[in-house]
Amino acid sequence: MSKKEKTELSNKLAEVVVHGMQEKKGHEIVKLDMREINATISDYFVICHADSNIQVNAIAKSVEDEVYKVFKQDPWHKEGQGNGEWILLDFVDVVVHIFKTETRQHYRIEDLWGDAKIQSYQSA
Repeated sequence: MSKKEKTELSNKLAEVVVHGMQEKKGHEIVKLDMREINATISDYFVICHADSNIQVNAIAKSVEDEVYKVFKQDPWHKEGQGNGEWILLDFVDVVVHIFKTETRQHYRIEDLWGDAKIQSYQSA
C-alpha cells in the first residue's frame, strides 16, 4: 500500500468515526491531524464529548458499529468502557477519545497537541 493510499484510508476511517459520533449527538467533534507530529504513530485523533456517562458509552458503541460496517474492523484496543468518563478506542491509524464534558475540560487534550491541524465538525 502506498503512502497516499494509507493516508486516504486513515482519513476515511476518521470520517466514519466522526459519522458515528454525529449519530449519537457527540458535542464539539474535532479531528486532529497528527501526521506532522513526531511523537505519535497515529494519523488522526478524533475527539468529542457528551453530557452523560450513558451518552459517552452510546457514542463509543456507535463509533464501533459504524467502523465495523464500513471496514469490518474492531478497535485494536479499548479503555474506559466501565466508567463512561473517557473512552479511548484505538484503531491504530485513528485514535478516538470520547469524553464526558467535565473530563474533556479537565484534560484539554487538544491543547496538548497544539501543533496538530484541527478540523471541526457539526453535531448532527
